[in-house]
Amino acid sequence: MTTTTSPRALEHPTRDQIRLEAVLHALSDPVRLLIVRDMARERAELSCSYFDLPVTKSTTTHHFRVLREGGVIRQTYRGTAKLNALREDDLEALFPGLLGAVLAAAGAQAAREGEPGAQLS
Repeated sequence: MTTTTSPRALEHPTRDQIRLEAVLHALSDPVRLLIVRDMARERAELSCSYFDLPVTKSTTTHHFRVLREGGVIRQTYRGTAKLNALREDDLEALFPGLLGAVLAAAGAQAAREGEPGAQLS
């Protein structure tokens, strides 16, 4: 992992440190997949408070950490807000088509289950 000197900077794997197993693990949880689907739909940096998740704040923090450490998202502080962005370019370069396929499958599943606002990707 990369290291930083600022106490507010978060560690992220470099592109060459991202492993397929870590990405698949991060995407295997329904809550984390929901986070990634929202981020892909919005195509913008989103604060943690943007997400309305069915878990406690501490569990939400855990999910974001798994996504960050797996190389799926990048988190940065802007003032007091922690912003989250998908690492789409890195994931596409390393695993072409993976993120798109996972998001399309998740969208299709959500549509089959009648999830409100479900979109097929």
